[in-house]
Amino acid sequence: MTGRLVHTGQVVLDLVMAVPALPPPGGDVLATSTNLLPGGGFNVMAAAARSGARVLYAGTHGTGALGDLARAALAAEGVELAHEPTPELDTGVVVALVDASSERTFATGTGAEGRLRPDLLDQVLPNDDDVVYVTGYSLLHEINRRALVEWLPRLPGSRVLFDPGPLVAEIDPGELHDVLSIVDILSCNAREAGVLGELPPVAVVREGAKGCRVHEHGRTTEVPGFAVDAVDTNGAGDTHCGVLAAELLRGSTLLDAAVRANAAAALSVTRPGPATAPSRTEIDHWVEATT
Repeated sequence: MTGRLVHTGQVVLDLVMAVPALPPPGGDVLATSTNLLPGGGFNVMAAAARSGARVLYAGTHGTGALGDLARAALAAEGVELAHEPTPELDTGVVVALVDASSERTFATGTGAEGRLRPDLLDQVLPNDDDVVYVTGYSLLHEINRRALVEWLPRLPGSRVLFDPGPLVAEIDPGELHDVLSIVDILSCNAREAGVLGELPPVAVVREGAKGCRVHEHGRTTEVPGFAVDAVDTNGAGDTHCGVLAAELLRGSTLLDAAVRANAAAALSVTRPGPATAPSRTEIDHWVEATT
């Protein structure tokens, strides 16, 4: 494995609070648990790193307590940073309220991760054998979007892996079309594929416990999933995408990479928490035992 995963998305801190029910307007509830965890793009990078990939975080991160937590989490996974902390601006936070039915309600405060200026991205120089990861969330940040739209067409031949994300319908259709026109591999779930309609020539469509569909230049292959008792499905798509990238960097075919990504996603949902991607050794054992 010589190339890297170059991640252009956003790392935030997730403040996750379990509550019996959402508070009424003007009201308050007592949370039964509270956790502050790295989230956003961190989950994809952690999954790729645990499968042996070199990972470069090309996004921005803040100066402050939240930025410190984000950097510590990235360092623990062996992820390299392309930039110094953004002065006078901390990393953003997402407040997630999880009610008794496991329904999640979010409020997002954008910080330094939404300030990826063109001059900063110009300092990132991917190689031909790198995989460049782009998330649809970046296209919803005006500054990040402008930087990416200018930078992506100038890549030297790196493969672009695009995950549009759950807010795909909110992306400007023209700008989404422009990005899709230079994407090498699309990775999305079935709902997002339905929103997109026509997919690029190469796409991986995740279908939860069923596995995924791999589309390659007019041919579609069903790649079955792995049966598990799910505990927490949060972050399964990120795990799938990160491991898919790691296997492509290792030289695997897209179909072989999809098998291991399915296995990793299945293992991840057997554990509570968002960043539950397994190690490469765990995936090896799981695939060998179930095939």
